[in-house]
Amino acid sequence: MKTDIEIAQEAELWPVKEVVAQLGIAEDELDFYGKYKAKLTDELWERVKENPDGKLILVTAINPTPAGEGKTTTTVGLGQAFGRLGKKAVIALREPSLGPCFGIKGGAAGGGYAQVVPMEDLNLHFTGDFHAITSANNLLAALLDNHIQQGNALRIDTKQVIWKRCLDMNDRALRNIVIGMGKKADGVVREDHFIITVASEIMAILCLAENMDDLKARLGRIIVAYDYDGNPVTAEQLKAVGAMAALLRDALRPNLIQTLEHTPAIVHGGPFANIAHGCNSVRATRTALKLADYVVTEAGFGADLGAEKFLDIKCRMAGLKPDAVVLVATVRALKYNGGVAKTELAGENLEALKKGIVNLEKHIENLQKYHVPVVVTLNRFVTDSPAELAYVREFCESRGAEFALSDVWEHGGEGGIALAEKVLATLATKESRFAPLYPDEMSICEKIETIAKEIYGAGSVTYDPAAKKAIAKIEAMGFGNVPVCMAKNQYSLSDDQTKLGRPEGFTVNIREAYISAGAGFVVAITGTIMTMPGLPKNPAAERIDVGEDGRITGLF
Repeated sequence: MKTDIEIAQEAELWPVKEVVAQLGIAEDELDFYGKYKAKLTDELWERVKENPDGKLILVTAINPTPAGEGKTTTTVGLGQAFGRLGKKAVIALREPSLGPCFGIKGGAAGGGYAQVVPMEDLNLHFTGDFHAITSANNLLAALLDNHIQQGNALRIDTKQVIWKRCLDMNDRALRNIVIGMGKKADGVVREDHFIITVASEIMAILCLAENMDDLKARLGRIIVAYDYDGNPVTAEQLKAVGAMAALLRDALRPNLIQTLEHTPAIVHGGPFANIAHGCNSVRATRTALKLADYVVTEAGFGADLGAEKFLDIKCRMAGLKPDAVVLVATVRALKYNGGVAKTELAGENLEALKKGIVNLEKHIENLQKYHVPVVVTLNRFVTDSPAELAYVREFCESRGAEFALSDVWEHGGEGGIALAEKVLATLATKESRFAPLYPDEMSICEKIETIAKEIYGAGSVTYDPAAKKAIAKIEAMGFGNVPVCMAKNQYSLSDDQTKLGRPEGFTVNIREAYISAGAGFVVAITGTIMTMPGLPKNPAAERIDVGEDGRITGLF
């Protein structure tokens, strides 16, 4: 059986100018990054911005397991299936981070015959957007420390510096460091920290900004520290905004590539959904809606994270209204949630399936709270028995969710036609009455508790003293009406990754809270979630190589 990278490397790519011709985009409305990659220009947006919007379809999933769900694969395959049905479709994805590529996950471009290509470019440096974000983040950090070194006119309290440096790599040794060691000219000694680039507020800002003016306004609002009187110090006060914007000028524009079947794919931005808001850029989604009749986008990890943030943060801020949600699951993952070991998932086990399907049930219920039609799809494996498939279908339909099987990994767009037809029928017969889960007027604690109880199934929420104090200060500064971005492990509905299935009545603990004033949300950190991941014992990087012919291997 061919690997994902072998399938991708054997693909016959169209020049990107031919890909965009399907959407009526001219060559001079692109900035080319070689033959197969391009950025969409501001001139294109100005031309299409008055076009009517297409239908917006969100793809999400149950909680991820070692068995795999295939959310990106489904997104790509559904877009390809729309193309096979003669529909004008675009998919809108996030860019992969180098951290997971070299860590535990490997590549993140879909799988099998439902991939975006060029796969190696996308998974590695792509068009340099992540490097630009990293550079802008660290420029702000350098300007901050230089200001302190050069006399500290803003009276920054070095014990209250909250801006962290970043790196697009899993490196746990950089979580907590000391800087400024050495001679007096080497800077002021203080404790510092690194986060992964996808957790940087600048990543969130890039993904939520409408245009350059909005980007600069948001950058200026970033709080980097507090002074000796407890007042916030911003990037604007450090005179950092112009230079940061210059670094981000090209990164602000969405990228366009293609799927294996030449469906246009706009790929832009990459915040993780477990530690950030988990959605691609507003600019990418809005542009796609103006170019196509059907836009298929995804949000990271399970629906308790990515979908919640897509619906409560991105849609709220950008005025987006999804028309349908596709919820991805596998029989294998449901049996895993029912207590079956990863090595024993191939055999039929209806009892374990019935026990584990409660995870899917909770996600269906959660999505229905947003009043958007839900279509459940199973990525079919050859080991799935007819009885198992029939049970899941009946279970979903009895709960008001549509159902379709998907074979896109093996058959590409052809394997997604049943799903595409089900989505089209749902769009034609069921109206979306989308509304966010909570109103702006709720207090921060009420928003946190609404998410924890309504989405996760918690019975209560506790707060560490530092988090409680931080929330009080955030509200005192006037940020009480912003949405909440929950940082939580992705493997469980709870903040304890060992609790599979559908845990109920548990307590969620908020360890830390801070305001991302530029992004426009409060981050609440639960449990032991880390904003700088570490590498596993046997990282994927050990299996990646490049041959004399320049061909990369091992990048899943």
